[in-house]
Amino acid sequence: MAVATSLDSLVRQKLRAWPQHPPGLADYGMGASGAWLRGRPGPPEELDDPYLKLPGSNRMRSLPDGLWLCFGGTERDSFVDVFAIEACGSFANLLDKRSRFAPSMHSLLAVCPTRWLLGQVAPNNNMPRWRHTGLLRTAPAEPLILPVRDIRVMYALRPRHYEAFVSNQVPHAHEFFAPVTAIIGPEGWQHPTLRAFIARTSPRANFWEFAGATAA
Repeated sequence: MAVATSLDSLVRQKLRAWPQHPPGLADYGMGASGAWLRGRPGPPEELDDPYLKLPGSNRMRSLPDGLWLCFGGTERDSFVDVFAIEACGSFANLLDKRSRFAPSMHSLLAVCPTRWLLGQVAPNNNMPRWRHTGLLRTAPAEPLILPVRDIRVMYALRPRHYEAFVSNQVPHAHEFFAPVTAIIGPEGWQHPTLRAFIARTSPRANFWEFAGATAA
């Protein structure tokens, strides 16, 4: 395994070991009854990973360090709910990445490249991703571009930046903050506290009957 040379690359290296759903969200989703797939980071040999963009733009792309897509709806009325992770090595980096997901009146689109859709779900799962989405009847010949219905972003900060941020700032409703050690620790995605934290990002956590994290 290559040695990580930056915080971003270290986090991406760790996230490649995470499952196809965000740990803690498999049972609760994002308020949707859909199919989860990890879009980023993909295997090192795959170059066509999904990304986020504004409608009409072919340059302004958001490439989160971690990106999970929950495909929902029907073939005629489809959408994705998004869970993203951004590693931030400095306050300037945090401000830049927060601005990409700031609340606005603009729509956000998730683009799933054709080659990514034709690839298999995981090394131990030969099902093609397009079939796993439940939205396509046949193998696609072009990218699948879907509106983002809901998005939750987890920002992973250096411990000293995390302490400074939580003492002075108020997050937006879609934002969640954690020290980066929660991601790169030895237990990885199986850490119970991390899984419970991510479970709280589900919109269902806003409802009375939300039961909390499970063993997902």
